[in-house]
Amino acid sequence: MNKEVFKKIKEKREFSQLPEKDIEIAYEHFAKRQTSEEEKISLTKELLRKVFSAFISKKLLSLKNKEPEWILRKHISTRERLPYYSEIYKKIFANYKKASVIDLGAGINGFSYKFFPKDKKIFYFGVESVGQLVDLTNFYFKKNKINGTAISFSLFEIEKVKKIIKKKKRPRIIFLFKVIDSLEMVQKDYSKKLILDIIDLADMIILSFATKSLGRRKSFFAKRNWIINFIEDNFNILDDFELGGERYIVFKKHL
Repeated sequence: MNKEVFKKIKEKREFSQLPEKDIEIAYEHFAKRQTSEEEKISLTKELLRKVFSAFISKKLLSLKNKEPEWILRKHISTRERLPYYSEIYKKIFANYKKASVIDLGAGINGFSYKFFPKDKKIFYFGVESVGQLVDLTNFYFKKNKINGTAISFSLFEIEKVKKIIKKKKRPRIIFLFKVIDSLEMVQKDYSKKLILDIIDLADMIILSFATKSLGRRKSFFAKRNWIINFIEDNFNILDDFELGGERYIVFKKHL
């Protein structure tokens, strides 16, 4: 992908702070098609929109001095999780007094920090491709003196991901909340590769996916057996529960 193509894709505000790696991988889907460069750029933007911004309000693309609930309601994924955060985190942190949370594909999930159990000492680190959401999260953390931070880079830069995880104190809990569908849109089976590469660095991983269509609240039959079977065959499942149209699978490496 030449610099001019990259520049044209980045001209769109919603893609202006995406990592180069994400744009490159998306463009590769269409690079060899027998069509015009403009059509390839258009198709790349369409894919990027599906992966990174389909469920995000454009109001989040600039800094807002708003309450966390207001922010969480502006993303369909976190809006649907909002009534259940306290219960979800109570389950996740039940056996921990302190932990480092590494939230991969965080979106605006950092704004749920207020729902972490008050009797736990938790450091939060979010990894998110959309730079505007990272800026928004860090603005909120700094303003409220929260023990957390966020950074923008691609989850397809696996060595960077591993390097970041290694720097965090144990116990390390890794979130993969509603991330696998987006990863698979860009690169088939990358979710499995990512998990295999980071499992040794994690004390626990929580992977979630929707069991109801986003926004419409209708159940659907995307059971995602491909990832469930993969986890069951390779790891030790600690918990498996569903809340608010979202299924959470908690697992770790076999002893």
